[in-house]
Amino acid sequence: MRTMIYFIRHAESLYAEGQERLRGLSERGMVDALRVRTILQNESVEVFVSSPYERAVQTIKPLADAMHKEIIIVEDLRERTIGDIGGLSFPAAKQRVYQDFHLAFADGESSAVAQTRGVQALERLLEEYAGMVIALGTHGDIMTLIMNNYDREYGYKFWHSTTMPDIYRLVFEGRELIKAKRKWEE
Repeated sequence: MRTMIYFIRHAESLYAEGQERLRGLSERGMVDALRVRTILQNESVEVFVSSPYERAVQTIKPLADAMHKEIIIVEDLRERTIGDIGGLSFPAAKQRVYQDFHLAFADGESSAVAQTRGVQALERLLEEYAGMVIALGTHGDIMTLIMNNYDREYGYKFWHSTTMPDIYRLVFEGRELIKAKRKWEE
């Protein structure tokens, strides 16, 4: 049974120290959330699921509202906690945790731990909503780690290439990834 999942990376959100869960979209992000709605409005999405982070929810909310659907919050789809990266730049820290999947900075998650959490959440969705079309509000890092579980081509370079927002359509046969294609600005 084929299940289609639209991974929708959140739109632009201005960084605010200590506000990972609560920070919403910027003005530009709100406009882009409307573009997400326009791009996916004819895709017959049946289920809306999101990370609990406000920016992910706000990115898929215009589409969910247009389709008169509720958004199901799944805690385990939250973004990876990178932790205290010391003097490293953010991209350098990300590159290190992708190179060494078991490396975890202080108060952070390794790629292996975050990937396991995210994949388990995704596989529960694949089981519960088998054969349906799902829109999933997500983040660049956890999306990349989940996709990497099914195809090792998705790693640091892929993460670095994604945009805010971004849309990837993944087709699963059971728990096997059959196809993945970028849909943003198609």
